[in-house]
Amino acid sequence: MHLLRLLSAKLYHISKRSIAISIVVFVFFSATVAYALEPDTFGSWFNALYWVLTTMATVGYGDYYAVTVAGKVFTIFLYIFGIGLLSLVIGRIIDTFAIIKRMRGEGKLNYQGENHIVIINWGKKAQTAVEEILSHHPETAIVIIDESDRHPLEQLDQVHFISGDPSEDEVLAKAMISRAKSAIIFGDSRIDEASLVDGKSLLIVSSIERIAPNVHTTVEIMQEKHIRNFRHVQVNEFVLSHDAISRLAVRSALGVGNPDVFRQLLSRQHGDDIYEVPVSPSWRTYGDAFFGLLEQGATLLADRSDMGINRRMSEDIPSNARLYMICDEETYRKIVG
Repeated sequence: MHLLRLLSAKLYHISKRSIAISIVVFVFFSATVAYALEPDTFGSWFNALYWVLTTMATVGYGDYYAVTVAGKVFTIFLYIFGIGLLSLVIGRIIDTFAIIKRMRGEGKLNYQGENHIVIINWGKKAQTAVEEILSHHPETAIVIIDESDRHPLEQLDQVHFISGDPSEDEVLAKAMISRAKSAIIFGDSRIDEASLVDGKSLLIVSSIERIAPNVHTTVEIMQEKHIRNFRHVQVNEFVLSHDAISRLAVRSALGVGNPDVFRQLLSRQHGDDIYEVPVSPSWRTYGDAFFGLLEQGATLLADRSDMGINRRMSEDIPSNARLYMICDEETYRKIVG
């Protein structure tokens, strides 16, 4: 019994490559021996190979079987060692899947893909961002980078997790940051001092801009005075922490405007949303774009950050214009084809 346990332990620690080579050699050797012992039974080496594989797999169709004493003795040998070897391979495959699942949960697997969205620093706001992305584009791949050691959304297959310091090049490389579509950096809620939070975010986005300058970066900033520092590292977008929530609370308290409208624009899960619309060749002025979209059920909102274009209807649309409109998703899809 002790010998069997010792043998099992040694076999378990054999490398996958050695096991693969061993089983291939064993199968081909067994087919050759079987055909040599009973050439009339099998008729060809390929039939002997077929018999060996069905025997090792415990299928046993019965279309071929040994008839001589030597052939039956070899069959017993194949039962003992062949099936055991195949069981070892199956066990290693199952173990491999278990290891991969564990490494995925611990954030140790590199991400292999492109055009994904990287979300850095896990928290309630990051979770809301994931829900918002998936509600609008369920097929979007998301990579979360955080210093925790457990996947926060392991049940979602399209959400990958990388554990580590997001300011380190190695960790960003694991998230395939160079091939990402965009990156969202949230303030680390585990840090109490606002200046330190912004300092860490600045370090992270500096690393991203150095490694992957083409990736669109959005950063949450805790203190408004730090905006100039983030502009210096060429961040594409930044949002002040709790800015939207504070403004909605004040508007609700003072009865200024309708907070429901703002909530709809802040979330793609309900109501209309803001979409970028490609400039049609038939539009020469902002007025052409405004009335053209209005006829299709959408409202022209802005050109980039300029929301005053609807007061300049006769002005020509510049060649570098980026127009935004408000409408529902069905109207948006109809307009963009």
